Amino acid sequence: MRIVILPLLLAACSGAGTSGNSATPQDLESAAIERGLVRDPTDTDITGLYARDTDRVCVIRKGDAYRIGAFVDYGDGLSCTGAGTATRAGETLSVQLKGRSGITCAFDARFDGDRITFPANVPPECARFCGPRASFVALDVDRLSESAAEARALRSAEGVRLCGD
Repeated sequence: MRIVILPLLLAACSGAGTSGNSATPQDLESAAIERGLVRDPTDTDITGLYARDTDRVCVIRKGDAYRIGAFVDYGDGLSCTGAGTATRAGETLSVQLKGRSGITCAFDARFDGDRITFPANVPPECARFCGPRASFVALDVDRLSESAAEARALRSAEGVRLCGD
């Protein structure tokens, strides 16, 4: 009798039946986007002015791409200034800052809907856009405004418009 009951008990505990939780669980970011708590970065235009402390980034649409400018100011002449173009693929911004002497600083930044973050490692060419001991490395700025006019007004320490036409 024990031999007959033991397989029946094991079959009852095997979980052969379906539970109500068969759907794949969502990650927290997807759940927050679905509920409207966080912006969906793929549905958000990146045009605007971004800042944190004395760091600034401007972005305006220019055809199928964007005009982007970045300014980092540590004071006492320690700064970085660059302007160029960016293209977008989802949360990735492919940035190309262009210098007067033909130097290009190209890297991929991240856009999460409200913040732009430059990578922790930028190409060595990017150092030419900066003074001594200044860098674009890991520049992290939050959106201040979605206004293209405010983005166009951003100027470098020398008074140059970074996203001007």
